Amino acid sequence: QVQLVESGGGLVQAGGSLRLSCAASGRTISSYGMEWFRQAPGNEREFVAAISWIGGSTYYADSVKGRFTISRDNAKNTLYLQMNSLKPEDTAVYYCAASGVQVTTVPWEIDYWGQGTQVTVSS
Repeated sequence: QVQLVESGGGLVQAGGSLRLSCAASGRTISSYGMEWFRQAPGNEREFVAAISWIGGSTYYADSVKGRFTISRDNAKNTLYLQMNSLKPEDTAVYYCAASGVQVTTVPWEIDYWGQGTQVTVSS
């Protein structure tokens, strides 16, 4: 079992930055693909970014490419999401996730979810 706890969400003005963290416990995340998803009210949960457990390859949704950066510190068992140039459409609950496959962009391949952290971007 892997427990995931997100932190770092909050309210920020458009153009601002936030850094989300996801602390894992129970098992090391070094052998899991790690992902961030988000869900806005009335919308389905959507992929944001992923980092593989082999080689640390990164993948991004087109909507965040060039603005968000995913990273992982296996020694600290922690996943990060640096979000810059935030837009009001980035407002959502952001979820940390772990997958047994090397990396995934779809929710149904996720094995473990965090509880989510709210990010609100004002215009």
